[in-house]
Amino acid sequence: MLVRDAMSTLVLSIGPAHTLRQAARLMSARRVGAAVVHDPDTCGLGIITERDILDAVGAGLDPDTETASTHTTTDVVFASPVWTLEEAAGAMTHGGFRHLIVLDGDGPVGIVSVRDIIRCWAPVRRPRAEMTV
Repeated sequence: MLVRDAMSTLVLSIGPAHTLRQAARLMSARRVGAAVVHDPDTCGLGIITERDILDAVGAGLDPDTETASTHTTTDVVFASPVWTLEEAAGAMTHGGFRHLIVLDGDGPVGIVSVRDIIRCWAPVRRPRAEMTV
């Protein structure tokens, strides 16, 4: 199975000036765990995750004044839609992260997460009564 078969095509893109609270609200509303941060001044793509926001708030930083740019990971590993899920899982394991921005051509076309990969690899969910312990 390929990354394109597992990835979410709902890509939330925010700017570097968004506050952490704005980023969190958008991520929550869209039910995603990461957002692509596009900085037109650097022509670069980065990623901010729910963990980045949680770490900042846990450190006592103000989510209304802290911006995404300060908490964005810019040293990003990108996936291709034609990578296998094994390649994506290997990149995540090696890099210690849970999301990959999927690029095709000039821009992001999706995000694949550990959860997306597990969903593809795990058997169909059964009711608890049918599961054996």
